Amino acid sequence: MKNVPLAEVDHVDRAVLPIGTDYPPGHVLDWHEHRRAQFLYGATGVMIVDTAAGSWTVPPERAVLIPAATRHRVRMLGVSTRSLYIEPDAVPWWPVTCSVVDVSPLLRELLLTAVGFGADYSLSGREGAVSALLLYEIAERAPLPFHVGIPVSPDLASLCRTYLAAPDAGVTNTAWAARTAMSERAFTRRFRSETGDSPAVWRARARLLAAVPMLRTASVSEVGGRLGYASPAAFTAAFTRTFGLPPSRFAANRQGVGRGGSS
Repeated sequence: MKNVPLAEVDHVDRAVLPIGTDYPPGHVLDWHEHRRAQFLYGATGVMIVDTAAGSWTVPPERAVLIPAATRHRVRMLGVSTRSLYIEPDAVPWWPVTCSVVDVSPLLRELLLTAVGFGADYSLSGREGAVSALLLYEIAERAPLPFHVGIPVSPDLASLCRTYLAAPDAGVTNTAWAARTAMSERAFTRRFRSETGDSPAVWRARARLLAAVPMLRTASVSEVGGRLGYASPAAFTAAFTRTFGLPPSRFAANRQGVGRGGSS
């Protein structure tokens, strides 16, 4: 199915509903939730998925697993996507929070095939087999570390979301503590209790996540400089240490190699 609102087919008695939707560049799907779990695949571009609990950056040719009934927002930067909407009972193993995963060549081809099915596709034969195999392939995916947690407290959450929107290497714990009217020590202790990281470690990770969409249009050297790294080598080392891949894997000259689609 292509460009079909989920609401029009959600009632159909199929555990897996594959839907492709075309979005304009920079489109934002504002806060919403689905009754079904969602597997959202970006063949090109970068997606940023926000929930109350965190922010997930989805690089090109990766996907994000979104649990059922999870309120979320998606910002799409040059994205061509495919979605599967899945009955929760069919995937009791689905993660309880969002999770970014790699998409294998087989899984990618299955997704591209499945969005050509009608809503009431046959459960027997080829279409039913593809639908079942999709779930087996998704279950084999391991989570990737492209996310940061968001604190529960509104004041700390506001600090974090503002920083994610405009990362600044010059921000300090002292400045953040002052904005929450706390001592630096008390602020750091509270921040760590809500995120599991110190504020400095959290900001460093957030800056590296911000690099992923920047690399769509800028070189590794340019992105490292914008994010406050002393040299391209220092940026590359930090990025690779955090995500297990060098930033050159996401650089502008590698974009546009994915396959077409939607969400």
